[in-house]
Amino acid sequence: MFRIFELAPRFDLSLGPFGGFRERFFDKWFIPDAGFEECEWMPASDISETDGAYFVSMELPGIDMKKVDITYSEGVLSVKGEKMKDTQIGETCNCGERYAGDFHRRFEIAGPVVADKIDATYKDGILRINLPKSEACVVKKIEVH
Repeated sequence: MFRIFELAPRFDLSLGPFGGFRERFFDKWFIPDAGFEECEWMPASDISETDGAYFVSMELPGIDMKKVDITYSEGVLSVKGEKMKDTQIGETCNCGERYAGDFHRRFEIAGPVVADKIDATYKDGILRINLPKSEACVVKKIEVH
């Protein structure tokens, strides 16, 4: 994957108190989902919530939803799949900018959800997963009289 710092000049900071600074800081800082298994690409995602549910939205244009695996276990939502490139026999790619390959995203959900009522929809290239909050997690407003 292309990183912006590949264009920056490389300085040899291996000597002195700043030894390995560029490698420790710049190379580690821009790795999406550090700590999770490495994949070809990571689809852009948003996590939001309302009083009654958490929502995870992912950009997955051109992906067959029958090949996407969504699981929820012990507070972790996992989404796995694969994006294939459309190529024809005998075709030579002169410029390839679109991502393809396996992806695996994991999201730790902040509070308890009702696992039996988790719902996923796919429209216009966006996968939206609705995770209803359990009754124990829903905030109850108390009015002062």
